[in-house]
Amino acid sequence: MAGPVLVIELAEPVSAAALGEFRASVQGLSTRFEQLRPGRFDVNVPVERLGLEPQGLDGHRPFLVHLMGPGVGDEDTFEAEHADEPEVEAALGFKPTHAVNVSAGCNRRIDHVATALLTAAIVDVLGGAVSAELLDGQQPVVTGLPGVLGVVGEACPTVLGTAEFLRAWVGQPGFGLVK
Repeated sequence: MAGPVLVIELAEPVSAAALGEFRASVQGLSTRFEQLRPGRFDVNVPVERLGLEPQGLDGHRPFLVHLMGPGVGDEDTFEAEHADEPEVEAALGFKPTHAVNVSAGCNRRIDHVATALLTAAIVDVLGGAVSAELLDGQQPVVTGLPGVLGVVGEACPTVLGTAEFLRAWVGQPGFGLVK
């Protein structure tokens, strides 16, 4: 994908019931919905459904949303991305067993905001904690926001937070996600 990416860290495998709620939530926000496999969706989301104004752009933004981890797909990617993360485990209070990646297909400002709001909506359904790499200079802005669980890493700082954190961060000057 060409735009920003956020990750939702999960403390346990997603149950069949929660997977159904996840699918229904993503489908309900989408105008185009293709399920590539259980827990993996290629979608277009109108920004109005996320509470945004399209501002003259095509308001339908493309995303790839997918669950990953043991038994659900992309196991190797999950393992590689979660190898040896003691700081993350300490900040979250759990070792992630699965994750959801939310990847935007475009890289305009509206895509950054829509990615954050779509991710927050998914956290509302599945729970978990958001993991977002920070751009230079963002750490002082995010550390005081509500819902921040911690900031880990020195060379490449990553903020861990809740859906409330994402919604608060979107309103901050200089908001932007790592592509």
